[in-house]
Amino acid sequence: MTDPEYARFFKYFDEEEVAKTVEPVLGKTRRHFVILATLLGCGGKEEFEVRLPQALDASVTPTQVREIVYQGTAYLGMGRVRGFVDIMNRVFTSRGVKLPLPDTTEQKDVERVVKGEAAQVEIFGPGMKGFSKSGPEKTVAIRRWLSANCFGDYYVRSGLTLQERELVTFCYLAAQGDTTAQMAAHAAGNLKMGNNEEILIAACLQFAPLLGYPRTLNALAVVEKAAHPAK
Repeated sequence: MTDPEYARFFKYFDEEEVAKTVEPVLGKTRRHFVILATLLGCGGKEEFEVRLPQALDASVTPTQVREIVYQGTAYLGMGRVRGFVDIMNRVFTSRGVKLPLPDTTEQKDVERVVKGEAAQVEIFGPGMKGFSKSGPEKTVAIRRWLSANCFGDYYVRSGLTLQERELVTFCYLAAQGDTTAQMAAHAAGNLKMGNNEEILIAACLQFAPLLGYPRTLNALAVVEKAAHPAK
């Protein structure tokens, strides 16, 4: 950062106030998951390149980083993720990480649908059974792609647990904005997977220095409704 005054007061807020509030809840590794996924979601390439070495220093593994970046494609699209893949590999190379990392994509096409839909059922409940073939015929392709591609190509990969994947998905959604319906569904999915209200609030608080207050407050409101639907 080229402005020392700005760097000084931002660093104080980020490291002394935010980190010391959220890290006791999230833990160091999961806090960095949230940071990386949030920067992907908002398109923060420059800050991602700064934060990625910090994540690796905090024992986030290259495989975990790769999975966070890859999974972002399902929620952000290649148009926004390609540049992050290049940054990731550039940082890995500078730190002596042998590339490419081991390939974990082995399932056949039919397995993508079956395994992806099984992940949807585990996260969202039995109402997701048969999702890939449900609904109007004219839009059945998008539901099949959600099962086969979003969940079958990304969620079922090794490297991150389903619980961790749901948390980073919530971060992608909160960071890009205009995703209230999807945030609500994935807030509920997070709660079902064991990311309780305290964890989700801590993730939202970590958004503040990265996304600013409007999107942080929007995400907190979604978490409140998901955790207390009767209110």
